[in-house]
This record gives sequence, structure tokens and C-alpha cells, in this order.
Amino acid sequence: MLLPYLNKNVIEAGCDEAGRGCLAGAVYAAAVILPPDFRNELLNDSKQLTERQRYQLREVIEREALAWAVGVVTPEEIDRVNILKASFLAMHRAIDQLKVRPEHLLIDGNRFTKYGNLPHTTVVKGDGKYLSIAAASILAKTYRDDYMNALHQEYPFYDWNQNKGYPTKKHRAAIREHGATPYHRMTFNLLGEDPQLSFDF
Repeated sequence: MLLPYLNKNVIEAGCDEAGRGCLAGAVYAAAVILPPDFRNELLNDSKQLTERQRYQLREVIEREALAWAVGVVTPEEIDRVNILKASFLAMHRAIDQLKVRPEHLLIDGNRFTKYGNLPHTTVVKGDGKYLSIAAASILAKTYRDDYMNALHQEYPFYDWNQNKGYPTKKHRAAIREHGATPYHRMTFNLLGEDPQLSFDF
């Protein structure tokens, strides 16, 4: 059973990201403030759920959350600042858009760049421990999946509707055959075994 909050008497926003380990596409993050009495038996770490369950829960979260928002950092920005900083930046952008000002942030993971003067707590595997982080993981994952499915229509060779940009054998084989796209992260090791190969757009 996931915990409803860390601090009962403050407004907490849970934050999580999706797409950090991908070779292509933006990184997405979400911030969610749930009501203190929010309960949902199905809500869990997005990786433990089916695709259908994630999209069902997205509707529930968007309807019942006190506030929610999604932040995006592009592949170009990822290459410029590195993926760790980009993940934090995506969270910051999500927090920026919240219509309710949080008093405390619950961050999935073990590191975070401080957001203004807001206190935060990092929680390793937090998406399996706190409802608000689990909710954020679902929004980040489903919105990023929507984005990668749309990119798949533009570049069908890379199987992004299945792998969502992660480094599968089929994805890397397509990079070898067709080269990189403008959506690939050029600072990443796109081919795995041969990082020296470069691509022309």
C-alpha cells in the first residue's frame, strides 16, 4: 500500500520523470498534488502497470488531483546540459506550471537540484512508495508515450511505438541502417558497441 504523504500538514507535490535512459526523444517529468484523503487501490509505480491501466489512472489523476502539470526538455537541450540536469529541469518546468503552490516536494530518486526556496525530499524508488510520486510517474510516462507514438508516424523505421526510444536491438539496428534523426540524443552512445560512428542528418 502506497503512502498518501510524507508530511500531513503541508501541500506536497510528487515529481517523477520518464525517458531518461532513451536514445531518442525528449525527457518528460510531471508534478502532482493529490488531496490528502486521495485513495486508489490500483495506483502504483507506472512500470508495474499495464498500458491500459496507466491511461485509466491518468484520467483519474487529472480529474481528482488538486494540481498537476507536465514539463518537457528537448533532445537538443539534453545534449547541451546532460541528461541528469535535463531530468531536473523537466521537473522544474512541471512545478512551474502547477496552479497550486506546493510547500514541499517529494522527488523520485536520490538527487535533485533545489527548486527556489522549496524544501524537498528525495526518495529512492519513490514511485513505489508514495501516491503523489506514483501519480507523477504515470503522467510523465503516458504523455511521453503519446509523444513517441507521434514521432513514430514521422520516423517508422525505429520502432518507437514499441520501444519508446529505449536502446533495443531493433532500435539500434535501425540507427545503423538509416542513421540518426533530429530526435536522437547525439551525446548518447547510439550504437552501443561503436561510439565512434557519427551521423549526418
